[in-house]
Amino acid sequence: MNNSLIYPYSSLISGTLIQRYKRFLAEIELSSGEVITAHCPNTGPMTGVCSPGNPVLVSYSDNPKRKHPYTWEAIQVNDTVPTWVGINTSLPNRVIKSALEYHLLPELADCYNTIYPEVKYGEDKKSRIDFLLTGKQERPIYLEVKNVTWAKQQQALFPDTVTKRGQKHLQELMALLPTAQPIMLYFIHRGDCTTFAPGKAADPKYAKLLAEAVEKGVTILPYRFQVTPEGIYFLGKSDWTIDE
Repeated sequence: MNNSLIYPYSSLISGTLIQRYKRFLAEIELSSGEVITAHCPNTGPMTGVCSPGNPVLVSYSDNPKRKHPYTWEAIQVNDTVPTWVGINTSLPNRVIKSALEYHLLPELADCYNTIYPEVKYGEDKKSRIDFLLTGKQERPIYLEVKNVTWAKQQQALFPDTVTKRGQKHLQELMALLPTAQPIMLYFIHRGDCTTFAPGKAADPKYAKLLAEAVEKGVTILPYRFQVTPEGIYFLGKSDWTIDE
């Protein structure tokens, strides 16, 4: 089901990014002129998608326990072809969970009938796989989801910084072979990218491990999503290469 609205946003508020600071905070001027401090749900460097002066979208929560009721959801980049980029790293798992429940992902639709989120795995059982899928084939599917926002031209890249955690995830996925089917799903959180590659310039070790993982049998699924003020559209699987 390509080009379909897969995740509708609740009402979002437009504004302009003034600055991001202390990693988890962003100063934003709303379209009303009010300047607010919003929670930034992205701990990474947000390479290429954190430019002051760019349009942004924020959500609002009336939860009285929240210190910052606004959450920064997306930013618009690329003056030539304006593109919304989703920066909320907690959103991909929610979107994928819903897509799995409705069997909307073509490469996985007929491969499972039971979904287990956040299952402990790995040699020390201290890691958690995002989703364990079972029930329709002999080998269980271990599905890890990564949020992708960095791009060069029309190529999405992951990671955009050294990620020891990401390296460990690849090693643990390889260790599941051959008794399980490990899958790395890259959630390309912007609609202007047509291909995917590892971010070798940012983390050469991760790129090397990904090549090793693919060679050993780990499946990678780079999925494209278009972000709009109304919601997130599923665009299907991207072409990919191991070489950046």
